[in-house]
Amino acid sequence: MLFKKTGLCAACAALLMICLCLPVTAEDAAPSQALIEQLAVAYAAYGGKDEQALAELSAADPVLAEKWSRIMDLWETPVTVNEKLPDSLAKDDTLCLVVLGFQLNADGSMKDELIERLRVALASSRQYPNAFIVCTGGGTAENDPTATEAGRMAQWLIENGADASRVLVEDRSVTTAQNAMFTFDILAEVCPQVTGLAIISSDYHIATGTLLFGAEAILRDSPVRVAGNAAWHAPSGSLSAMFQAGALIELSGDTETAFEIYYDTYDIHSLPQLK
Repeated sequence: MLFKKTGLCAACAALLMICLCLPVTAEDAAPSQALIEQLAVAYAAYGGKDEQALAELSAADPVLAEKWSRIMDLWETPVTVNEKLPDSLAKDDTLCLVVLGFQLNADGSMKDELIERLRVALASSRQYPNAFIVCTGGGTAENDPTATEAGRMAQWLIENGADASRVLVEDRSVTTAQNAMFTFDILAEVCPQVTGLAIISSDYHIATGTLLFGAEAILRDSPVRVAGNAAWHAPSGSLSAMFQAGALIELSGDTETAFEIYYDTYDIHSLPQLK
């Protein structure tokens, strides 16, 4: 799931000032959480690691610091976006294709961009017929509360030849961070043999998807890794580093701050209230 960008505004600027200028003390209710948010917002604003925050996090919680150091390394790693999946991925059911959703039309039908992502997913499923396919995205149709992105996506894939026994539906998420969290829940329960993910989305969404699914694996101590991607080349669209910071903060457990960033930097007011 992703949203239309509107730009950084006053509340995010205030958050940045708080994160960067106020010291974290022993009296803080959650010093480790504050340091994580400082790391994320500082990197989004300035494109570099806050080494002092990392050092303080290491002193407060060495295990958590090691994880977030790896997440920051992942964030710094450039992502090559591909039109099709590489031929070198696992040919068995240890591979899962993760198709990221896109907001539905008000009547519950799919927008053209989501259908184009599904065309990429269908081609990828033919390339890797033994892979599972997770369609991920919740209810985002303003006038049809019964419709979900994942439900519509799965229906389209099956109607167009995908193996129904390999299609999994994650239909609760309304953010990309939730895409990652809930997909990992499903994989752990239904197909724990999966060790590799292929992210399928629009080209401008691939880096964010790769970051968040990789970060979620790190936070869970999961052996699952993002092994590749395939993308539809969208004529427009972008996701900022500040959006990514908000999504990482959501993964860390602070949904309130994450949603403040989403609402302040992206036009998501037409969506159902985030929960």
